[in-house]
Amino acid sequence: MTAPRPRTLSELQRWRRTRAKRRWYKRSFRLQVMLLVGLLLAGMLLAQGTYLNYRKAEIISLQMGERALAVAKTVAAMPELIDAFDDDNPASVIQPLAERVRRETGARYVVVGNTLDVRYSHPVAERIGLTMVGGDNARALQEGKSYVSEATGTLGTAIRGKTPVRDEAGDIIGIVSVGFMLDRVEMDIARYNSLGWGLVALMICLGFAGAYWLSQHLKKVILGLEPYEIARLAMEKEAILQSIHEGILAVNREGQITLVNQQARRFLNLDDDHVLLGQPIREVVPNSRLLDVLKNGKQEFDEQMWLGDHPVVVNRMPIVHEGDIEGAVATFRSRREIVDLSQALTQASRDVDMLRAQAHEFSNKLYTISGLLQLKRVDEALALIHQENERAQAQMSFLMRCVADTVLSGTLMGKLTRARELGVTLEIDEQSSLSCPLTPTGQEVMMSVVGNLLDNACYAALHGPNDPPRVRLFFTDLGEQLLIEVEDNGPGVAPEHVESIFSDGFSTKTGQHQGIGLALVARLSRQHGGTVTLEDSELGGACFIAVLDRSLCAHISSQ
Repeated sequence: MTAPRPRTLSELQRWRRTRAKRRWYKRSFRLQVMLLVGLLLAGMLLAQGTYLNYRKAEIISLQMGERALAVAKTVAAMPELIDAFDDDNPASVIQPLAERVRRETGARYVVVGNTLDVRYSHPVAERIGLTMVGGDNARALQEGKSYVSEATGTLGTAIRGKTPVRDEAGDIIGIVSVGFMLDRVEMDIARYNSLGWGLVALMICLGFAGAYWLSQHLKKVILGLEPYEIARLAMEKEAILQSIHEGILAVNREGQITLVNQQARRFLNLDDDHVLLGQPIREVVPNSRLLDVLKNGKQEFDEQMWLGDHPVVVNRMPIVHEGDIEGAVATFRSRREIVDLSQALTQASRDVDMLRAQAHEFSNKLYTISGLLQLKRVDEALALIHQENERAQAQMSFLMRCVADTVLSGTLMGKLTRARELGVTLEIDEQSSLSCPLTPTGQEVMMSVVGNLLDNACYAALHGPNDPPRVRLFFTDLGEQLLIEVEDNGPGVAPEHVESIFSDGFSTKTGQHQGIGLALVARLSRQHGGTVTLEDSELGGACFIAVLDRSLCAHISSQ
């Protein structure tokens, strides 16, 4: 579904701005890094180059002024020049002296004048005897100071060094002015600055090259992904971690928690405000064994442990990068849910077997009746029908009379049929009774408890030394609790197995998916205010007694 096209001018402008932002947002990460780093480096180099070249120009100008002043002081101190002021024609001595100094020092001019600003020397001989130009001689002639000034004379604007000429008595008798033309100074500054700007340009080029390499390296490090793709993956990862049904804990190489999802918080009974990130794993989950995984780098699968008050199945894996262990992660699955699921599958399998057994039993009986009818032995066929009907009616009458819950009645009817198919005599004690129906939870609990105890008893009776195999069931809701008692004439439970018979995974049977039934009975009994115990049976085998709270029955207050 496409977005509606803009219809007004303001909508069109807003749409264009949004598109422009989106285009820039999805621009190549490599180009963004290269431009950002390159432009930042170029800006810094240009700013630094501008400042340095400005300072260099100042230093060159200052040095030229100091040089002009030093030359002027040297000329003013020459004895020949001082003695020439007493001659009738000072210019004849001073002019050749000043020109020699000018050529040797590279100055543009060396002008010597008297106290009236009349020139005794000048690069242009015709200007000797004329007044000096610039108007900046007062401090030297009147105050006796030596200084550097910038003024415009007959030859142009120049940087001048000026100093007074004194006789032996210390009186001021003239002035020396040495000048370097400003355009010459600017040429020197430009020559020096050109090298500096060239270096800046070279560094900018190298900076862009380095920025390009850096962008390539970063692109490789982030697996060629763009920033918005990384952000989307991070959000997707967070959503997945928080939505999955397994608890997840991850630690870094120092053993500090770096990741925890909501299911893990629920296992630990911690609210969302409790800060876990950065906490040492040994303080939060002392038995996590993640520190052992960090040390040995070995993977561990389907290990059982307790996380808080939850029995869980845990997988642990190290996080390895380029051969180094950077951390470890553990995933937790609730063992109770696994047991419940296994029990549900087992119950479904039992129901299928029961239906198959019933179909097989009734098929045999129908074949028998059919054979008797074909042999014209109608009386015997009718007797068999009446016998089967009476037996079924007796069972149904007992269950309808003594068991007020229809779901439990159906369960017991199915177990009677299954036991008969297996060749086991299943007896329900005539004193058994359930005077009130069960709650929905009570129905599930009673089906699991009674079903598992009867299945185990039938198996034990079939593999016992006594013949025929017998199982007896007694249940009652008289008193304050529900009581279920199942006994058999099997071999019983060995003394060394008594302590472990109700543990998860323990079983004396062979094959997979064993050791669940009795552990589930024990857990259900504890959860519903009761317990399960093992005693010796009067039939010669084992007797299991399960006690449950009467809250599993409906309408308790009326009892």
